[in-house]
This record gives sequence, structure tokens and C-alpha cells, in this order.
Amino acid sequence: MRIMIPCHVFIIVSLLDFLRDVHVSGCDVHCEDKPVFTPSRLVVKHGDPTSAACSVCRSCQSNITGLERAVGDHTTNGTTILWTVENMTEWATSPICYYAKAVDEGQCCTFLSVTVYKPPDSVSIGFTNHSGPMFASHQYTLRCDVLNVAPIGNLIVTFYRGRTPLGPGKSKVNAQKKPASEVFTLSINASKEDDGVQYRCKAELQLGPEGPQPPPVVESRSLRAAVHYKPQHQGPTRHDPITVTAGDPLRLNCETEGNPGPSYTWTLLPASLLPPNSSVLSITSAASKHGGRYACSASNAVGTTTVTFHVVVKPKEGFHCTGKHVLKTETAAALFDDVRLWIGCARTSSRRRGALNGSRGFGIASHLCVARPFPFAHAPSA
Repeated sequence: MRIMIPCHVFIIVSLLDFLRDVHVSGCDVHCEDKPVFTPSRLVVKHGDPTSAACSVCRSCQSNITGLERAVGDHTTNGTTILWTVENMTEWATSPICYYAKAVDEGQCCTFLSVTVYKPPDSVSIGFTNHSGPMFASHQYTLRCDVLNVAPIGNLIVTFYRGRTPLGPGKSKVNAQKKPASEVFTLSINASKEDDGVQYRCKAELQLGPEGPQPPPVVESRSLRAAVHYKPQHQGPTRHDPITVTAGDPLRLNCETEGNPGPSYTWTLLPASLLPPNSSVLSITSAASKHGGRYACSASNAVGTTTVTFHVVVKPKEGFHCTGKHVLKTETAAALFDDVRLWIGCARTSSRRRGALNGSRGFGIASHLCVARPFPFAHAPSA
């Protein structure tokens, strides 16, 4: 026996299913007894399962209720509709729970806010339009490249100098919900204190209290900065006169700090170049010829710093002799660098004068003898 079912019955059933699954124009989100989603906001990682329940209404008499969705399934139990998704594959979705009001008054509905997120594939740090070492007192731009993150509008990028945060990076405004890549930048002024510092950037998805806690974070590797700067002397570049006694050691230090490491050149002004390429100039036994102005130049590829020293070499103090005393050549050489001497000896009102040139001894009978260098070929006349 063949059962005949009128075609208008199928049309009515199909229409009811259509009204339940498809949103009709005239949705009112401000109605008094509107549907309520639990939770009121969903945050779900792309590819993960999720679910939400909708209480359609408490006092409405409508028989037309439903849930619009782009993904997942829903089941109805009285006035409660359960929406479930096994695998969230949509980046922009917002289910609508609704019921029909009186005839020709449209629908009362509520939208469920759904945020689908994806942590970055990678985060890297570098400089914009720059490679190699930086130079002190120059400005540079740090950049943080974040690849394939969603939603990028919820991403906060922070730059760090060591453990110290430098501030958030700047980027273009991007409201895209699908995964996107973005470059964040921050300007810095390089100084010598930045040499050897580790820079890094951190990308954090801030998804609110409904999101995962703590928020998803991906950090870059550290970038070690190299800063070149010209040599810098820690003390004054011009020193007060340095007095040293003949025969004593002399040590001048013009150590500087620079990157690359500086080389040193010593000059006894006006133009006498000294041999050592060191920050320290040492003279074992100072003599009169070592007096004068010294210039120490510390140089590297960035610049040069010059430090000057004024050295005064004074002779040793005079000596006393009583009775007959002989000044030997070895004593003269030790005291006066074997230079030609003028000897003055006083006893009451009489004085004897003579010369000693290091070739023979000189005998004197006096209570006080004073010796000093002189540039004459012969001793002064008595």
C-alpha cells in the first residue's frame, strides 16, 4: 500500500527548520527578556573544542526559537540550547540565540562573543636598516618580527634591555581576526654603557579574564649589542706639573677606555716620538733630559683622545763636607747624571770654586759645599 503525503507538509517542516537555523531580519538586542549565553564570552584556541549554553527566555510563549551558528552543532532541551564545537576552525564567528516575538515584531536575540586565538609561530629581534656594531650617540631602531598570530589586535609587544623593560613597540593598527604577521619598532639612543647589553622582545596575547592564565607568551632570542666609542680618559686630560727628583723613577699613566681597544702614542713635545705603545710610560731613573711636556694619544677607529703631562725634574739636594773631602766621579754621576758641575764651597768669608767633569776627583777643605749643573765649557772664574 502506498502512502501519499501532501507536498505542502514538507514545505511547512522545511520552513520551520529554516526559521530555527537562519537569522531573520529585525533582530532586537535590547528586548527586556533576551536570551542569555553561559558563559557570556568565549575564548578558544584555534583547533580546540568549545561549547556554550543559551537560555532562550524565561517568560516568553514563543514556539520559534533557535541558534544561528557558522560552525558546530546545537541541541535543544526545553528553553535551553546547547552549542558544541569539536574543532574550532572559524576565525570570526558569533552564534546568535533568538526567539520570535509577537507577529511582525521581529526577534529577540543575543550574540555570543567568541575570540579565536593562535600564538605566534615565531618572534625575532633585530635592527631596522642596520647591521654590525652601533656607534655611541647615534639613534637606532629595534624591530620585533611576530609571525602568524591571531587576533593581532590583542597582541602586546614589549622590548627589554637585559631585564629592564624599555616600553611597548609601535605597529600599524590591525583589526584582522585571522592570523597575520606584524613588525613592532622602538627607537633607542646608543651609548657606551650599551656595549655588551642583551636586547630581546616579548609578544603577549592579552585575551582578558576569559582567556588562558597566564596569557600566551612567546619571546625572541637575545641580541647582544656591540657599541663602538672613542677612547675616554677617566681622569683630567691635562694634569698639574709632576715633579720628580733626579735619579728617581718616573711613571706616567694615560689609560683610557674605548671600543675597539685603543692604541697609544707618546710624544715628548714638541715632536720627539717615544717608543712604547702602551698606556703607561715608565722611566727607571729620571734625568734632566726627561723634563718637559708629554702627550699621550689614545686612538681607535672611532676617534682620538689626548692626555698631556708636565714633568719637572729637579736635582738632588746639596751636600755637606767638613775638613778635607774628595768628591769622587762615581758620586757625581749618581747624583747629577754625569753632567759638568759647578762646585762652590764656603768657609767664613772665603770661597773656593772649581769644576768637576767626571774625569778626576776634586779636593776641598770647607764646611759647606754646594754643587749644581752649568752649561759652560769651563768653570766660572774665582
